Amino acid sequence: MQNTAEKFIPAINHKGGRLCLACGQVLPPRHRRYCAMACKQNLLASLNRRAGLLKALNIRYGTFYFTEFVVIMDLLPYSCEQIHSFLLPRRPGNKPVEDFCELSNSLGTAWWNEKNRTKKRYLASQFLLEQASKPVAPVERVIPSALVVPAVKNSSLIRLDLKAAQMTPGRLETLIKQAYRRQAKKHHPDIGGNTQTFLRIQDAYEKLLDWARHPTFTHKRGFPDKWLYEGAYDRWVQPLMSRKTRD
Repeated sequence: MQNTAEKFIPAINHKGGRLCLACGQVLPPRHRRYCAMACKQNLLASLNRRAGLLKALNIRYGTFYFTEFVVIMDLLPYSCEQIHSFLLPRRPGNKPVEDFCELSNSLGTAWWNEKNRTKKRYLASQFLLEQASKPVAPVERVIPSALVVPAVKNSSLIRLDLKAAQMTPGRLETLIKQAYRRQAKKHHPDIGGNTQTFLRIQDAYEKLLDWARHPTFTHKRGFPDKWLYEGAYDRWVQPLMSRKTRD
């Protein structure tokens, strides 16, 4: 096997256009991550339909990503500190999902052939993992970091010009009140601001204050530019979406 490509799918192509995280095509205007919901769903469904192979290999974490030239799966088995990488050169005209299916199907066929030959599942898994490349890379390349975000609507943060990273336990009420005062100085109707805009700011302020009295947070795990497989749940999840990003 060849060494795994180090570069993830580029977010921006050489002409400056943003690329879809599911098919790699230039995104239409006003689309930030995927060219269409169906594009994302098609890739995610294909990944999950073939998750049985990773379960057979006893994979703890895995990632899938692609470049213009290759598709890559990095896998970390349980009780192992070595990443195992499989890659397949892209076929001209193919979408990443088609190349992934070809890679996954070829690996699945190799596993079944070895299982039928040895009559042992663990030997088939051992055989397949031995065929993988072993890049010199930290396991954090496939072990996801946790993203902690406030359980509030993103629109409320935007209206007060706050970032999710700022919303940590501590001086939440003070932070929200300061942000509200800054926005009020810009948008209050008494100084020429738009009434509807100010009412939205007021509504966001009240909702955030109410949340700050008993703040809750959600924990998400993943990568911003790679699809993640979690063995504990036997499923793939899409790349993490930042609070400011919308499809």
